[in-house]
Amino acid sequence: MKPATVEVWVWVLIYGGLLLLCLGLFVARSDAALGWTTSVVGGLAAAVGVLLIYLRSRMRE
Repeated sequence: MKPATVEVWVWVLIYGGLLLLCLGLFVARSDAALGWTTSVVGGLAAAVGVLLIYLRSRMRE
């Protein structure tokens, strides 16, 4: 995989994950199961984005 492609995925996963995390926290007020599920999925997506930052730092140009 090219480094530029990894960089795109990093930002998509981090920003998308954080957006889902916040959305899940707001939804949890009215539907606890859906809200927490959405929050967990968003948190995992953001964590994968952070992991990709580490992997990208180890890639050669």
